[in-house]
Amino acid sequence: MKFLKESDIQEFLDTHNYDIRLTGNARWIDQKCAADVVTIVSDCILQYADSNPDTYFTSMDIWYAEYTVSNVADIFKKPSPNEEKAKNEYDKFFQQPMEMLVYAGVLEKDSSKNKRNFYKVVNRNILEYLAIRERNALTFLQLYITKVLTDSDLISLFNTFFEKQTKNAYDSVKDGFTNFTIQHTKINGATECHRIFIKIINPLAYKLNKCGTERGTISNGKITYDMLMYNRDNFRDIYADKPKELTRKQYADQKGLKPSAKFNSYMSQKAKRLVRMFNDTFRNSKTEVFDKKHNSDLAVNIHHIFPEAEFPEICAYYENLIALTPTQHFSYAHPNGNTNKINIAYQHICLLAKASVIKETLEDMNREQIYEFGKFMHVCFVGLDNDTFTKIADRDFDGAITAINLAYSA
Repeated sequence: MKFLKESDIQEFLDTHNYDIRLTGNARWIDQKCAADVVTIVSDCILQYADSNPDTYFTSMDIWYAEYTVSNVADIFKKPSPNEEKAKNEYDKFFQQPMEMLVYAGVLEKDSSKNKRNFYKVVNRNILEYLAIRERNALTFLQLYITKVLTDSDLISLFNTFFEKQTKNAYDSVKDGFTNFTIQHTKINGATECHRIFIKIINPLAYKLNKCGTERGTISNGKITYDMLMYNRDNFRDIYADKPKELTRKQYADQKGLKPSAKFNSYMSQKAKRLVRMFNDTFRNSKTEVFDKKHNSDLAVNIHHIFPEAEFPEICAYYENLIALTPTQHFSYAHPNGNTNKINIAYQHICLLAKASVIKETLEDMNREQIYEFGKFMHVCFVGLDNDTFTKIADRDFDGAITAINLAYSA
């Protein structure tokens, strides 16, 4: 796997002309093209393509695949793909992101076979980037949307709205986009244009920390991350504002929060795959916990520092995952190989080692920046139930290590 940077995505986009006036294609983006949908559809395509290399596939091939059936139905609260009533829903859920990926140049489409659309992966690196995590998909969408609007001479209309942030400016950009789309594509109704408009303006508004659109008019406040997601119930940081006197379960019950165990498991497995690939690529598959006895062994196990079952809200944080050798994992991290138990002393060692790896990574601009200091502090805050970690300044690793040591000495 090739780890891409934002500049690599921009370079890819710059090789294409996405002018809607030339293509007449209104499906360059659509209602289902939210970041979380794009990332899981990309992941499902990759899993299918790995099992069926160099072959064309239909949207039905993807949504009937075993990997898709076992994840999408539960994660996005859809009926099983095998149910007859699910056909239209799944058609949109997969077809719309796939059509966007065709327009972007990530997939190739052949419509000549039996009047059906057949697809093929033509840029695996970009597809892998999208499949890794929602943040990657969102970054791609923001850059891609900007490039399409720029190529189509629509960007100034949107920029004016972001500068003025008034109802009149909102009406102007919404009407301008609607009229443009009706004039240059096969869409002939304002309602459909308005549905697509949401998927264009809000990712840009979030990037710029501005108001966007909500319920058909200018939003009351700035667009937030969860507002961009199709599956808003699975917003990861739901415990960030939990009062200390409440347990996580009490807070979840009070707020009516019901995190999906299936979603957490899916995201956890994806995160483990990424951390292992990252460790293989940039650290030559070596353990993240230096140990003279086992340092020459390959780190083939990815271990949750704070267990997934006990801390589901941070189970997919890369900052909570560490690459260990099998001996380190099953003899030290889990006493006697019992994965239901955690060696607290070794957990302390793992957390300090992870701090070192994160620091090393953030200081190396030649590496993909998968880690965030703030998220590492959130992992420590949740895992150690200690407010100190919410007050540590950005990238104050000395302060973080001191706080970790104090937490384990208490």
